[in-house]
Amino acid sequence: MKLDVITLAGGKAGSVDLDDAIFGIEEVRADILARCVNWQLAKRRAGTHKVQTRNENSRTGKKMYKQKGTGGARHGSRRAPQFVGGSRAFGPVVRSHAFDLPKKVRALALKHALSSKAKSGSLIVLDQAAIDAPKTAALRTQLEGLGLKNALVIAGPAVDANFALAARNIPNVDVLPNAGLNVYDILRRHTLVLTRESIAAIQARFAEKEAA
Repeated sequence: MKLDVITLAGGKAGSVDLDDAIFGIEEVRADILARCVNWQLAKRRAGTHKVQTRNENSRTGKKMYKQKGTGGARHGSRRAPQFVGGSRAFGPVVRSHAFDLPKKVRALALKHALSSKAKSGSLIVLDQAAIDAPKTAALRTQLEGLGLKNALVIAGPAVDANFALAARNIPNVDVLPNAGLNVYDILRRHTLVLTRESIAAIQARFAEKEAA
């Protein structure tokens, strides 16, 4: 697959060859994408929700009234969940929500996410994501000129400092280095923007995995 390379100004800067094994998958599997997105979102949950259990409640543990002869139900503590001020039964505790997902499935999901953008025509190749001055208004104008209002930009090994500063106040535009490429961020934005350097890094990354 071959795509034209454009500049931030909208000019042409040649073309680039994309590996069909990464960007040209015909049948994009939604189930694999869903598994990876669920894995990402579960892994980043804090899991710090907590309620008091019965042994942590400061209410008295004295028996409320005698066991028999009252005509009422038998109770032994005001800390029980059925009473006002009592503890919650089976409430949330501090824990990790993360679960395992095989590396091969994660790699396959990334290929399918990249292919889905290429297949839908939502993949743009940029010559380089760098600007001379950190001016948000100027960068917004350039991006709108390219039709980018909701996009993820993968800028290369490191994000240009001026580009990062200018883009951080533009809504619905995310900028990440090569190492930050992930399935969830690809799918949550309408357009994926890759630089020449990032494409070379992605193809080298999968070539190393296949060689291993």
